[in-house]
Amino acid sequence: MAEQPARLYSPLEDGKLRCELCAHRCLIPPGQKGLCRVRENRDGELIALSYGRLIAAHVDPIEKKPLYHFLPGSLSYSISSPGCNFRCQWCQNADISQISSVNAPEKPRFVSPERVVEAALDSGCKSIAYTYTEPTLSFEYNLAVSQLAREMGLRNIYVTNGYMTAEMLALSIPTLDAANVDIKAFDEAIHKRYTGARLQPVLETCEALFKAGVWLEITTLLVPSVNDDEAQLLGLAEFIAVRLSPDVPWHISRYFPQPQFRHIPPTSPERIYHAMDVGRKAGLRYVYGGNMLASADTDCPNCGERVIRRLGYSERVESLKDNACPKCGFRLAGVW
Repeated sequence: MAEQPARLYSPLEDGKLRCELCAHRCLIPPGQKGLCRVRENRDGELIALSYGRLIAAHVDPIEKKPLYHFLPGSLSYSISSPGCNFRCQWCQNADISQISSVNAPEKPRFVSPERVVEAALDSGCKSIAYTYTEPTLSFEYNLAVSQLAREMGLRNIYVTNGYMTAEMLALSIPTLDAANVDIKAFDEAIHKRYTGARLQPVLETCEALFKAGVWLEITTLLVPSVNDDEAQLLGLAEFIAVRLSPDVPWHISRYFPQPQFRHIPPTSPERIYHAMDVGRKAGLRYVYGGNMLASADTDCPNCGERVIRRLGYSERVESLKDNACPKCGFRLAGVW
């Protein structure tokens, strides 16, 4: 199956279509594609070019998503199709996320939704993660997979930039169990400059997911001189703590130079530790340093007892008793 009729669009005059999948809401003339380059106006019908075309399928520890408070210690069957609606200048997955002449959406092999669920079950996974590229763009396929997954007792996870419309969320949330949203920056102009997209829709997605009861964790790749100033750190920490919840985990990851963004040096561990401290002072109970194993442990927010020590993505030592601190009885937030 090379392509599939898309959902979430409206016909306009002169054969144009308004895509209503992501917050760009592209106006697509006949014969043209949206900004993502995986949705095409073909004779007045929007076509999802990448439907079922998996560019990656792997079994990952769920902590790699990263999700530290959702089924910790389990495996997640992770899939992706090519395409992204952001143009992050430091993208670490540009070879599969950005559509080009060598990365056309129809090139990867088609894998049926039934086969994905079967592979997840055969590999002992407890969930399916739609990840690596931007899962919003594979909405129709992901919805088909997630509905089958739910029937077979599997959970569904989005690892996403959060640039979704309310219409897309309304259809996705009923079969969505968890999400990690990557907030790239906490300044509208900076977010737009470095990703090509607005910040506000991302924040609205976070609020909608949390309000709907989807387990939510936030990730920020801390890029020196781009999004690591005090105003952005504090603003983002307070957004999570106040607009969402102090129980929403925040993962602050080190940046390492990418081929297209080499003029920015790696993020220093000291800067990560500082950002973590900003998060804690803002009231967040669970703050983690990404790409830094020494900052991946979970301490009891009430008494400080170390309750989970992470030795790697798939190794951990846990002292929780019924998801509670063994020392003071404080129950940790999460889906255990």
